[in-house]
Amino acid sequence: MTLLLVALGAAVGAPLRYLTDRYVQSRHDSRFPWGTVIVNVAGSLVLGFVVGLPVPAALAALLGTGFCGALTTYSTFGYETFGLARTGQRFLALAYALGSVLAGLGAASLGFLAAHVVA
Repeated sequence: MTLLLVALGAAVGAPLRYLTDRYVQSRHDSRFPWGTVIVNVAGSLVLGFVVGLPVPAALAALLGTGFCGALTTYSTFGYETFGLARTGQRFLALAYALGSVLAGLGAASLGFLAAHVVA
């Protein structure tokens, strides 16, 4: 049953990641990967919220592992950071890497705190 819940969450998270990234990137004339930043920060916020709530294991699997796991993308983050550095945009690569990590940690913390406020 847990495997099906993870797969269901991922079936929603992965297309949402793709569509969000394409939508955001189409609105910016920049090499900076805004779409990936947005999905990673949003996923971190949601995961922090889910972890901060007393939810059943099945709901944690659906939302945390499935949805957030498929919505966020560490591999794309790494690939885009490397791509920026490889094309000579080292400062932008560093800003992207540091900014993404700090924003993700901040969002997860904020989600966790918000869960404690509402719970």
